[in-house]
Amino acid sequence: MPRLYPLFSGSSGNCYYIGSESEGILIDAGRSAKQITGALRDNGLDISAVRAIFVTHEHGDHVSGLRVLSGRHNVKVFASQGTIDSMYKTGQIDSSVSISPIDTAGTEEGGFRISCFHTSHDCAEGIGYVVETSDGRKTAFATDTGIVTGEMMSAVKGCDTVVLESNHDVGMLTNGGYPYPLKLRILSELGHLSNETCAKAGAEFIKSGSTRIVLAHLSQRNNIPILAEQASVCTFTENKMKRDIDYKLYVADVKGSRPIIY
Repeated sequence: MPRLYPLFSGSSGNCYYIGSESEGILIDAGRSAKQITGALRDNGLDISAVRAIFVTHEHGDHVSGLRVLSGRHNVKVFASQGTIDSMYKTGQIDSSVSISPIDTAGTEEGGFRISCFHTSHDCAEGIGYVVETSDGRKTAFATDTGIVTGEMMSAVKGCDTVVLESNHDVGMLTNGGYPYPLKLRILSELGHLSNETCAKAGAEFIKSGSTRIVLAHLSQRNNIPILAEQASVCTFTENKMKRDIDYKLYVADVKGSRPIIY
């Protein structure tokens, strides 16, 4: 039975494993190769089970372990063409990495069908993913986006599980110590989703049939798990959705959230 393992989530690094003990895939590799293989082991998994790594974009908290992890363990990598070009240009990857642009029609790896959609972020060509199991269940990874675009909404609606960015509490961000230009960047359409925007999107996904929402990529400076959770629960309740009846809600930890069983 496939499971979702949020190995790392947040501003210090992001990496998710989806699959079984025998095979699966990683979404991003934003910690060191040693940390990622260690997190897999902590969950009873081995790096040999990883059939491919799917990269959302080139920022360090999503690719810092990519070159070593792929090169050392001979793991294939997929990303958008814009992300690939950017990573080669900046030296984040080299010829040791077996990397290919993901086909817009999708691809099959680790027993899954993987398709992608574009996000709105200050990177070369950011994308999110929809991972479909052989029995038709779908998991969406929708993080690092300043807005929920129409393309994203169409791709994610109907997915059973949605890993959705709940990056910051607007009050904490605006009153915090970040430089003003950085605050504007985070709040912009090319930045990150706030708790409130995440909650509104989550409600739409639940209406479309999603039963599991995973709040992800929480800022360690501008958010705390209880605020993200409360924002979603309040919005879902306003929409007459009952927790553990209409939906299940999880908050991905910086490291080591328990696996989510489908």
